[in-house]
Amino acid sequence: MLYERIQGALKDRVLLREETLKLALGTLLAGGHLLLEDVPGTGKTTFAKALARALGLSFSRIQMTPDLLPQDLTGVYLLREGGLVWQKGPIFAQILLVDELNRATPRTQSALLEAMGEGQVTLEGETHPLPQPFFVLATQNPVEEEGTYPLPVAQLDRFTARLSLGYPDERTLLKTLRGKDPLAGLEPVTEAKELEALKGQVKGVRVGEAVLEYLLGLASWLRSREEVRLGPSPRALLQVERLAQALALLEGRAFVIPEDVKRAFRAALPHRLLLKLEAELAGLSPEPLVEAALKAVPAPVEV
Repeated sequence: MLYERIQGALKDRVLLREETLKLALGTLLAGGHLLLEDVPGTGKTTFAKALARALGLSFSRIQMTPDLLPQDLTGVYLLREGGLVWQKGPIFAQILLVDELNRATPRTQSALLEAMGEGQVTLEGETHPLPQPFFVLATQNPVEEEGTYPLPVAQLDRFTARLSLGYPDERTLLKTLRGKDPLAGLEPVTEAKELEALKGQVKGVRVGEAVLEYLLGLASWLRSREEVRLGPSPRALLQVERLAQALALLEGRAFVIPEDVKRAFRAALPHRLLLKLEAELAGLSPEPLVEAALKAVPAPVEV
């Protein structure tokens, strides 16, 4: 099983909960992208580097700043020896870590939209496909607002899931403090060819009618709440379904159960929900609403 191999490779190397790793791998196999929202120093960059190495994929990191331009990501055409030569940007990697995404201007943030949605970059009228699998892992600091630009709804909707690594427990942290370089000696346990094959298998995981109706019921419950200004979009529901399929595959099942939908719903919905101003002023956040939906809508017994 892929998950067991990855878990074994990363054990005692990165500060990561089991569920977070499963959701991250599920997001990749679902063909999506991941937003990590956490305070500095929780191991986001180390996790991305270690994951890329364990998966046998190419890795690139971009530190977003307000003066960064779109061509700093995608690449440029340079005049050399009497002709134009295309210089690839850092976006041409299989795992792309975009550090502090919300520090870039909206113009630069938008340079990621085509790449994340279509798996390609268009420059000077020419389309350049990105290496596959292509997985964007972006980070943003939720406690610092100076010099940042809030991510627009269209950008947030491109991320299949939003996760938080959080602080590790004391025992795990103690192992890390006593440990060596987490990337030293880390060898690949899979390759791009196997991952692409697994992505194809994800689409074949069966989703029963009762499970689909359960997912639609959750979305309908959220849309009906008066606190919600913008509820789950059709794209959001499609990505919840695909993530649930990927989680089922990682568990060794050929069918989706309600628990898969619940896990995917918690990861894929909160960052997409927009609340009304009155609800925000009252201190309400999307996460409690998502949990309320999961409690209010009965899960099917048969799948």
